[in-house]
Formats: sequence, structure tokens, C-alpha cells
Amino acid sequence: MIRRQDLTPPPERLAGHARAVASLALAAALLLSACGGSGGGGGTSPEKPPEPPVQPEPPVLPVSGPGELKSAKALQLISSHDIQAAITAAGPNAPSLVPRYAVQTWRLTYLTVDGSGASVEASALVCVPVKPAGSRSPVLSYQHGTTIKDAEAPSNHATADEAAVVMASAGYVVLAADYVGYGASKGRPHPYLQSAPTAAVVNDLLTAARYWRYTQGIKDNQQLFLGGYSEGGYASVAAYRALQNGSSVHKAQLQMTVAGAGPYEVDRVLDDLLAKVKDENKVLGLLLNPGFLKLLGDGDRRKVRELLLSKAVGDDADVTFDPTFLDLYLMDDVAGIEARSNVYDWKPALPLWLYHGRQDATVSYRASTDTLTAMQQRGAGSFVSLTDCPAQPSGHLDCVQPFWNFMLQKFGTVAKDL
Repeated sequence: MIRRQDLTPPPERLAGHARAVASLALAAALLLSACGGSGGGGGTSPEKPPEPPVQPEPPVLPVSGPGELKSAKALQLISSHDIQAAITAAGPNAPSLVPRYAVQTWRLTYLTVDGSGASVEASALVCVPVKPAGSRSPVLSYQHGTTIKDAEAPSNHATADEAAVVMASAGYVVLAADYVGYGASKGRPHPYLQSAPTAAVVNDLLTAARYWRYTQGIKDNQQLFLGGYSEGGYASVAAYRALQNGSSVHKAQLQMTVAGAGPYEVDRVLDDLLAKVKDENKVLGLLLNPGFLKLLGDGDRRKVRELLLSKAVGDDADVTFDPTFLDLYLMDDVAGIEARSNVYDWKPALPLWLYHGRQDATVSYRASTDTLTAMQQRGAGSFVSLTDCPAQPSGHLDCVQPFWNFMLQKFGTVAKDL
């Protein structure tokens, strides 16, 4: 089963193009010869000017602190045949994609920050399509959806059915952060729905992976794409906003962001989750009215927090979720949620494609419609749009596979060197 709830013309066309160019060049040469040379006076043709020297690419220098590469470990080489077999086995849950390349997987560790701003060593999966030497590839930063099992973090799941591996087989160099709290940083609280550390774990990986590719001679084509579903959609939008507000080299390389079913407006999503808690817990629900949550005692507030967290991420987790976003909500700290969590109210300067199912009971569809409205009111215009998931029903899990197809289709309209 495919997991994660987290064009180069063909050779024959290139060959045909080359023959056409050669024929035109030969015809031009014969024409010049018949006319007596370029000056028309019968003299010899001037010498062809020398080709300008090829300028070496500037070196990529290592950084210290956030974005610093700490280690790189080769994992397994996965054949295109095995990836196709995984896609076939997944059936309707798989994207509409035919693998073109084998994929070499790596585990990178790098420095980023956790929810308290402290430095932490995080890990990520990097998937490199096996192409002819010197080939270039676009870079796709894929943010996975919420998972409660560390074994499902990308660098712990470098197999043929991993989403990042499947997309790399289409020709992208794919980066997939594990997030803080998973992989190398397991044991640290995962800063769930906290925008600053969520953006940092993605963008610091971009920096570390760029330096690593330089040391390995793995060339990219200066195109960057961000995409993800659910928490991955949230992480993609948070990372995009941070890039736009910063000055890193990645900002100039970003082409577009495609985000599906993300809780961009965290307080609105929690309002809807709270309504479910009230429906299922009638006695407690009588106390849970707007403006009253902050008056609850510690014990009652803890119980509500546990119920909301269970609704948001499920039970039986072997990773720890930082409940800061819930504590702010339960204290009715609107300003705190806006500053620490929300990522919906800003103006994107490059295409942001939102995608959501109208029947999503996990992440409210209103999170996307409110994001669309807020961004358009800030003047984003056609740079932001919302596409409805066509699946029936169009619940949260029902729309994962259609989102994959939508995301890859949008990237494919712009991506080069696949």
C-alpha cells in the first residue's frame, strides 16, 4: 500500500532535432559557398570566433547552525520495477505515475530548531533518481501527513511504497523531512501545528541537502517545488511563507506550492473538533462554551486537551506531540494562536494551489476556504486557488490519492529535466 496520509524530450525526438539542425547548417554552408563567402566578394570566410569558456558553478558553502549538514548515510537502491510493483499492489490508492528511474535513497541528519527554539539534530529521507552522469533534476520538498508511529517517518521507511521514493522515480530529487520528534530526534516533543519550527525543519533541510548534493556532484536545475497533504499541507504553506519572508537562495528557486487539506487556520479547525467532543461527551460539553474554556480547572482542561488531541492525531502514538497549540486554544489566547500557529492570512507572491474535500471531517473544509478568502483580500489574486477533491465521498483519507495526482500534474506543467 502506498503510504502517507502524509520533460526532457525522448532521445529519438532529440536525435531528430539534431539531424534537422545539422541539415540546416549544411544548407547554409552550401549557400554561403555558392555566393562566394559571407562578404560576397569571393574571399575566404572569416574564422569562427572561439566559444566562450564554460563558467564553473559557484561553490556551495557549508553553514553552521540551522541548516548545517551533520551526516549522510546511503540506504537502499530501489529499482523502477520494484516501485512499479508497489504501485500496482496499491491499486486505486496509488498515484497515476509510471516510474522512469531507479531511486537511490539516503538518510541525512542536519540541525534545525524545536518548539522551544533550541537546536536539535533532525533527520530526513533524500531520494535521488538514477539518471545519466551530469543530468539535472528539479527538487521536490515533500511534507508528509500526520503519523503517530516513528517507523512511518520517511527516513525509517525508505521502501518502494514510500511516497517520496515513488515521486523520485518520476525524475525529481525528493526531500522528505521526518520532522522534529521522529527519526534522529525521537523523544523530543513534536511541535505539532507550530508554524516557526514546522517551517524551519523543512527549510533547514533545503539548505543541508543543497550542500550535500554539491559534495556528491548531484546537480539540480534550480527549480524547487513544495507539496504535502494534511499536516504536510500545513508544513508546506508554513515553509512557503517563511521562504517568502526571508532571503535564502531557495526563495528564488521556488516555482509553486501545492497543499492539500491542511489546518492552516488552526483555531477554526479546533472549533470544529471541539464541536465533536461536545457531541460525544454531553456532560462535559455543557461546560465547553465560547469564552468559558479558560475558566476550567486544570483537571478538566487536561481532559479536554486529551480528547481534542485524540481527535486530531488519534491514539496509540509512540511519539510525543507538543500540546502548545491546544493550550493556547483552551486559554482562548487568540493572539497566541495567530502568532504561533495560523498560516492562512498572508499574501503569496507565487502560485499556491490549495486542494480539499468538502466532506472532510478531520480537517474542516473551511480551513481552505478561509485561507483562500484571506489571501485574496490581501491581493493575492490568481496566485492562490482552491480545487475541490472530486472523490465520492470526499473525506480526508478519500482525497489522498486524488491529491497526489493533482499535485504531480501541477508540478509537471512547470518542471523541467524530468
